[in-house]
Amino acid sequence: MYKRMRFFTEVCMSFKLNYFTKAEWTLWGTSVFMIVGTFLFFQQGDYLSLTASLIGVTALIFNAKGNPFGQVLGIAFSLLYGYISFTCSYYGEMITYVGMTAPMSLYALICWLRHPYGAGRAEVKVGSISRREGIFAVILSIVVTVVFYFILQAFGTANLLPSTLSVTTSFLAVYLTARRSPLFAVAYAANDLVLILLWGLAVLEDPSYLSVVVCFVMFFVNDIYGFINWSRMRQRQAAAA
Repeated sequence: MYKRMRFFTEVCMSFKLNYFTKAEWTLWGTSVFMIVGTFLFFQQGDYLSLTASLIGVTALIFNAKGNPFGQVLGIAFSLLYGYISFTCSYYGEMITYVGMTAPMSLYALICWLRHPYGAGRAEVKVGSISRREGIFAVILSIVVTVVFYFILQAFGTANLLPSTLSVTTSFLAVYLTARRSPLFAVAYAANDLVLILLWGLAVLEDPSYLSVVVCFVMFFVNDIYGFINWSRMRQRQAAAA
């Protein structure tokens, strides 16, 4: 219990300004600037999308540090994004994020809290998966994708194929997150590319959705940084072992 409380204390202390590097502040600040800028230009009244985007990009910078608080923000983003997707008839995204990503993110949060690195530091211990588990994860993702394809088809989901592909990348990303593998960021980056395509198709009908595209472009950049930083974390933790 003492260690658990100490860990939560360390998470709270991560809000200090010097917790993030100058590069991380620059990345986060640039992301916020781009998101707010496109919001003011295209969607001045859609404050829910703005809120979701800002929560999402903040979650990513915490995730890149291996901080469990990023998972808390990720759950909030999943619920908000699911509702936004519902209003756009992207039922695949709604079902994926509300019914799969949010619950699995909660599980990932528990896994991260149970595997802190060091004595109560606000950093998760980097894990790894074997080749056998990797193959299992891919097969499981394919099975989930096939099941979701027919579910989404029954709901008359717009842009069915990219919506289904989003299920694959989202499931794989959350699975790898729970396993604390640096590859989770790569899977999320792949999911970002799918969502850029998905919302890019929506832009053809309504240019105001360009702000959502910009949001996921910034998510992609943050996820690439996340993979780089997690690779550094793995090397640092291994050297200290």
